[in-house]
Amino acid sequence: MPVLNEERHIEASVAAMRRQRFPGELEFLVVDGGSTDRTPQILATLAREDPRIRVLANPRRITSSGLNVALGQARGRWVARMDAHTEYPDDYLWRGVERLSQGGTRWVSGLAIATGQAPFSRAVALALGTPLGRGASRKWVARGEDAEHELDSGVFAGVWERRTLLEYGGWDENWARNQDSEMAGRFLARGERLVLIPAMGASYVPRGSLLALARQYLQYGEFRTKTATRHPQTMRRSHLLAPAVVIAAATSLAGPRGLRRLSRSGVAAYSLVLLGAGVQTLGIAERRGDAALVPVVLATMHLSHGAGALVGSVRFGPPLAALATALGLPRLGRALAPPVTEVFAPSLQAALAAAGGGEGHTRQPELL
Repeated sequence: MPVLNEERHIEASVAAMRRQRFPGELEFLVVDGGSTDRTPQILATLAREDPRIRVLANPRRITSSGLNVALGQARGRWVARMDAHTEYPDDYLWRGVERLSQGGTRWVSGLAIATGQAPFSRAVALALGTPLGRGASRKWVARGEDAEHELDSGVFAGVWERRTLLEYGGWDENWARNQDSEMAGRFLARGERLVLIPAMGASYVPRGSLLALARQYLQYGEFRTKTATRHPQTMRRSHLLAPAVVIAAATSLAGPRGLRRLSRSGVAAYSLVLLGAGVQTLGIAERRGDAALVPVVLATMHLSHGAGALVGSVRFGPPLAALATALGLPRLGRALAPPVTEVFAPSLQAALAAAGGGEGHTRQPELL
């Protein structure tokens, strides 16, 4: 679990980890990215109370480097990623390992279940329950379903065998966001199946303010574009909608007259669709005011994600191969595909060196 300045939530997050029921020995690796609040002191106290808790340092501070530090220091056969602000079912680890042991997949994960705690985060949770909020990703499927699903690069954490992650080089530390999707792109490129088990669904708390949500989706859009640049097959056609909304909004204000008129019609139709989504959530909203915020939340998600995608196209180069593939031009996509590049994972290499070994660094076969 990578953490940074989580003094308000860290005790509950670690408690959720410790509630896991697993027929074997467990270790809990909490990787602190240089917290400046009381998180280090709280973690030190928890580690004294429970020797299974190990607190590690993440000098590079980003999530991908923290995950690599933990992967390099892990001493067991199985590895699970957990996030703060997320509540996992008590049998999350057991179900993940059980499914991996059956074969046919090397990546098992659960649903992402948005659960709001304040008015704005409740509105975000409602928005993520709509098709406009979740897009075409299957990690948001209804929690009551029993059958497992295959995922594309839209993944939510997971459980793996440790040697599998080492084989793939860990998480790429050039990805400050979208690091799981980037890794999923590598798995999918080699024909792997990514499996979702609905019963492994975990509840997380969405962002609690408009600014925080906008910043989050701006970064998502930027690094989703970077992922598509490296792994063209990870782009869906639905990923093109958010940048199209941003472009339509811009041209409705400053485009040529004919295009401006057409764009304004498109923006008006989009606004009506957003209002309709808000009305649809009235029946399930905890408060009517939460549903009233849904159109604002959806617009923030789309515009921020779209702007981020355009920024990513400038910063990392346009994902031409991904665009060609998504638009049904596979031959052109293959011709434009980028060369394979190595995974940048200095934190993993440093952690492996400090731990004294690589794949063979395993204490007990059932230690997780």
